[in-house]
Amino acid sequence: MNIKHVCQLLFLTAGVSACSGLDTFNNNRHNTSPDTNIETRSFNATYLSVAEIRQQGLTSVDLTQQSIDLINQLDRSGPSLNSVVEINPEALTIARNLDQGPSKGPLHGIPVLLKDNIDTGDKMQTTAGSLALVGQPATNDALIVQQLRSAGAVILGKTNLSEWANFRSRKFISGWSARGGQTKNPHVLDRSPCGSSSGSAVAVAAGLVTLAVGTETDGSILCPSAMNGIVGIKPSRGLVSQHGIVPLSHSQDTAGPMARTVTDAAMLLQVLASSSADSIRPQTTQKQDSNYSVHLNSQFLRGKRIGVLVDRRGLHPATDELFLQALESFTAAGAELVQDLKLAQLSEVYAPEYQVLLYDFKHDINNYLKSRAGIAVGNLAEIIAFNETHATQEMPYFGQDILIEAQQKGGLNTPEYSQALEKSRYYAGAAGIEALLEEHQLDALVAPAYPPAYLIDPVFGDNFMFGNSTAAAVAGNPSITVPAGFDHNLPVGIVLIGHHQQDAKLIGMAYAFEQQHQAWRPPKFLPSVSN
Repeated sequence: MNIKHVCQLLFLTAGVSACSGLDTFNNNRHNTSPDTNIETRSFNATYLSVAEIRQQGLTSVDLTQQSIDLINQLDRSGPSLNSVVEINPEALTIARNLDQGPSKGPLHGIPVLLKDNIDTGDKMQTTAGSLALVGQPATNDALIVQQLRSAGAVILGKTNLSEWANFRSRKFISGWSARGGQTKNPHVLDRSPCGSSSGSAVAVAAGLVTLAVGTETDGSILCPSAMNGIVGIKPSRGLVSQHGIVPLSHSQDTAGPMARTVTDAAMLLQVLASSSADSIRPQTTQKQDSNYSVHLNSQFLRGKRIGVLVDRRGLHPATDELFLQALESFTAAGAELVQDLKLAQLSEVYAPEYQVLLYDFKHDINNYLKSRAGIAVGNLAEIIAFNETHATQEMPYFGQDILIEAQQKGGLNTPEYSQALEKSRYYAGAAGIEALLEEHQLDALVAPAYPPAYLIDPVFGDNFMFGNSTAAAVAGNPSITVPAGFDHNLPVGIVLIGHHQQDAKLIGMAYAFEQQHQAWRPPKFLPSVSN
């Protein structure tokens, strides 16, 4: 396979969605007239942090209703963002019950949107972006959904994402699914939201909710978070349970928080990580910090040694300039920068990683489908056949060459699989991230996350330039993206990569940078960069 295509593909994996022409929004939502007054909308309650919501004394019903109204205004009309594919018909009932009872936990009464590859044992679909999974809802909540409910969250609905986590074809369109159509970037509407957790990122950026959950295999939290100007955390491998989530690869998949602030993302991660007693893939390493908010201190960068990666420098001038400005904020916050570092053997990771994903997907999706009844497919071969039968709806823009390639793979006991897994993890981890961290006695690495969002192009697909997710995704190290600035009203972020299972410390460094740099701003919903 062409390495350029492999690199494009692997930076964006981990998502799902489902059904062009279906009215997947709940009929009980209040219909309100569109309001595109950006100045007025920027003061809505969902632009508040969780702490500010508490200070305002807002009820769960107030918050839930406002989110529903905003989804009607911005997703179905107005800019038509297409970030939410389904609203929970029980959301307001849940909110009323929470308002009438004692506090259940840190997210009591807070609406949370879930990526549509996360099982909910209620009336909502879990579709993985494919019409093949439309039918009977999942029987049980994913473990992370159980934890969210226990913490008092209102499960508001499901978000659109790149179909099959951008793992269907080498020619793909981020944020597009047969079920939900094309999700748009709220900053500039003709620009990509990236993927695959497109809807989760857009919903948070547009102020529809304060918190959303995404998933990542390689870049699917980091890329949409960066390109939509929010915070996204890809946790250490094994920290968050994957039980009850439509899989791509058990070797790399993880759910993670998406929010407008590091503080809110850390709070959400605290809840998600409490579900890590995973019967499918238990933790293999001991957690060092179980409180992911413990280091939220604006002074936390003082004395920290941060390695500056230059691997993706020189590929986009505006991104380079914003990155240099971000580095100045690290220095101002007290960090010591170690310049000009490279993940020298990262090119050795892409090809074996792709082989691992092919094997994992076939194995994992076949196992997952055993838990689902009342849908049209029971294995990968039947998914491929379904797409061929429903090609008009499922494949109007691109095919399913990756699914076909995965179907041709053998089992996980195949030598090619074990060799690819060992090689990819070695070059990403021991000879990559960990080698740099140890050699230079670093607390973290920093790099440009992604360039500004490219145009949505249904003819040629994504014009993906570069990203900095693969090493951490394969090695299993935590990574977090934080807004760094804007180019032509398009957000650009930085990414921090930390030591394995030191998520709390990485979050502390990200928080200190965020407080120093202060780059977040609400979207303007511009038609194009020329407006």
